[in-house]
Amino acid sequence: MTTTQVRAARAAADVESPALLLRMRWAVRDTLTITRRNLMIWVRVPAYIAFTVIQPVLFVLMFRYVFGGAIPVDVPGGYVNFLMPGIVGQTAAFATFGTAIALAIELQKGVIDRLRSMPIARSAVLAGRLVADTCRMFVTILIIIAVGYLVGFRFENGFPAAVAMVLLATAFGACMSCIAAFTGLAIKDDEAVQAFGMIWLFPLTFLSSAFVPISTMPGWLQGFANNQPVTHVIDTMRSLALGGPVEASLWKSVAWLVGILVVFAPLSVRAYRRAG
Repeated sequence: MTTTQVRAARAAADVESPALLLRMRWAVRDTLTITRRNLMIWVRVPAYIAFTVIQPVLFVLMFRYVFGGAIPVDVPGGYVNFLMPGIVGQTAAFATFGTAIALAIELQKGVIDRLRSMPIARSAVLAGRLVADTCRMFVTILIIIAVGYLVGFRFENGFPAAVAMVLLATAFGACMSCIAAFTGLAIKDDEAVQAFGMIWLFPLTFLSSAFVPISTMPGWLQGFANNQPVTHVIDTMRSLALGGPVEASLWKSVAWLVGILVVFAPLSVRAYRRAG
């Protein structure tokens, strides 16, 4: 390559770098704008907040006071301390219903097409939905932990571990939202999306270590329950909350979450590009 060609390549790179940075700033700005739009629904429709929170609160009260006395566990603080990490994990997973249903409804009503026709970053619509739902999920998790404290739950492993548990639950929910985004954009019907969500989310959460020790399950179920992402994430959260070995379950959780992102983030983007 001649000196002239080298100088030309450097000049082109110097021109492209600011342009790339500018596009990235626009994409971030547009994503935050769409995020704000989605979060305003929560602020303007109080009933939406109530219905988002009421189901996990009912699960806390039902398992704490109806089933808690019949489920023996060997953890500090008794069943309520065993239960709450499971409820938090379930709350993060079930929050993805909102992602799938909202995308399906906006696709049906043509909202996504109208947004994509505007002079904004094409990625902002999908990214803004995922960021907004992650924010809502984070707030819901904090509310559920507060309810848990009212019924006797206590962190036994210090404040940093408690923060790590909340962050892991939020990351878990964000990864599961990628699955929900794909299903919402691929199925395109809100009722069908809700029915499909019940089919895969309920078995995944209930056939895990969320509510009962896996050792109490039939042997043919234990293999599945011990080797699925919800169990690994909840075991890690339980160790963070109550103390105990974290490393093994943490690395398995990270591996599952990375795997979900690697598979479903591209699928969500592809479904979003094809939607319309």
